[in-house]
Amino acid sequence: MPADTEPIPISAVQHAVYCLRQAALIHLERVWAENRFTAEGDVLHAVADKGGSRKARGVRRVLALPLASRRLNLTGVADLVEFAPGPDGETAFPVEYKRGKPKLHRADEAQLCAQALCLEEMTGRSVPEGALFYAQTKRRVTVPFDPDLRALTQGAIADLAAVLASRITPPPTPHKSRCRACSLLDLCRPDTVARPVRQWRDRMLSRALEAP
Repeated sequence: MPADTEPIPISAVQHAVYCLRQAALIHLERVWAENRFTAEGDVLHAVADKGGSRKARGVRRVLALPLASRRLNLTGVADLVEFAPGPDGETAFPVEYKRGKPKLHRADEAQLCAQALCLEEMTGRSVPEGALFYAQTKRRVTVPFDPDLRALTQGAIADLAAVLASRITPPPTPHKSRCRACSLLDLCRPDTVARPVRQWRDRMLSRALEAP
């Protein structure tokens, strides 16, 4: 990465998987809007942000652990990382706090996987799995960092890096359920913006088909 390239926040990986346009609006155009869901998330993370370290049953638990990856140009803070002792040293187990409950999309899992990739680079040891803790269910969901999730995560990082480098926000690709839950819905206006894009695409396709 060039020396003057600004690191990508790990939290942006979740946004990029959920919607690349949302990620660009937040991290390129610096647009943000609070709603009930983002406010609840802020309250949940306030506990972890206090930081600290302690041991429980032999496991070292570190809150608000700074993370970074030079290879992926990522930086951020893990809510909680548990370090379990083993014969060859400690194995890291990242835990990310989330409001609500488990979701159908994999945006939360990708954010957690990005933390694992940073931990692997920082510690030189494999991080095979982590967990998402959801406030609504008050349960942990174990997330294995399998090849598919790693590929999804690194692909999202690469896509977002390209968008940030281009300084161009992608056009919307409306998705009813995701758009409805997005705090940027009124600022993004996916249906209004997407209509001219679709019309332009259809005109170009029509001309291409008519060409001799």
